[in-house]
Amino acid sequence: MSRLRRIRSETIAAARSFLRRRTAVFFTFFFPVILVVIFGALVRTQPTGGGLFAEPAGYYLPGYIGVVVLFTPLSRVGSEIARHRDGNRFEKLATTPLTRVEWLLAHTLVNVAIIGVASLLVFGLVLLVTDAAVRITPALAAVAAFVAVGVAAFCGVGAVLGSVADTQDGVIAASNTIALPLLFLSETFVPPSLLPGWFLPAVAVSPLTYFARGVRAITYDGGPWAGDLAVLAAIAVLTLAVGARLLPRTE
Repeated sequence: MSRLRRIRSETIAAARSFLRRRTAVFFTFFFPVILVVIFGALVRTQPTGGGLFAEPAGYYLPGYIGVVVLFTPLSRVGSEIARHRDGNRFEKLATTPLTRVEWLLAHTLVNVAIIGVASLLVFGLVLLVTDAAVRITPALAAVAAFVAVGVAAFCGVGAVLGSVADTQDGVIAASNTIALPLLFLSETFVPPSLLPGWFLPAVAVSPLTYFARGVRAITYDGGPWAGDLAVLAAIAVLTLAVGARLLPRTE
C-alpha cells in the first residue's frame, strides 16, 4: 500500500470516528457560535469607548475564527492520542506500515476539514449578527490558507500534549491551560496597546498571533500578510515534526 493510500485510509477512519461522536460534533460547532452571540451580538463593540472591545467589530473577526483554530485541534488530537494509548491501539498500529508522521498527517487533515467548515460558519455568523465590515479582495481566499496552516500548527501542539500527558483528563486540562491565555494574549481580542510593553515579546511567540495578524490584514486593515503566513507555516512544520516524533507507538 502506498503512502497516499495509507494516509487516505487513516483519514477516512478518523473522520468516521469523529462523526460517530455526536456530542463532539455538536460542541465543535456550538462553542464558537455561542461565543460570537455573546461577545458579538450581546456585549457588542464600542469603538473609541476605551477598554476591551473598543475596536470596530471587524477587528475581532480573527479572534472569533481563532477560537476554533486554537481549541479544537488541541483537544481533539490530544484526546485522540490518549484514547489510542488507553486502548492499546498504538501497539496495533506498530504492526502496520502506517508511520507516526502519516498517522498525525491523516488526523491533521480531518481537523483541517472540520475546522474549515466551522470557521466558515463563524465567518458568516459574525457578518450576520454584528456590524463587522470585511474587505472584499482577491486576498480573501488566503484566509482559508491561514485556517489550514493554523490548524496544522495546533494539531502538532495537541500531539505533543497527548504524548506527554498521562490521561485524557490531563490532556484536556493542559490544552485549556495553554489555549485560554493564548486566546486573549495573541492580538485577538486584546489589542497590543492594552498590554504592558515588557509582555509584547511573549505575544510574538504565539502561533495564534500570526494567524490573527494575517487574517486581520486580509479582512480588516489591508496590511501585508504573506510574512505572517510564512511564519505560521514554519511553526506548523516544527510542531508537527515534534508531535510526530513524540507520538507513542507502544505502551
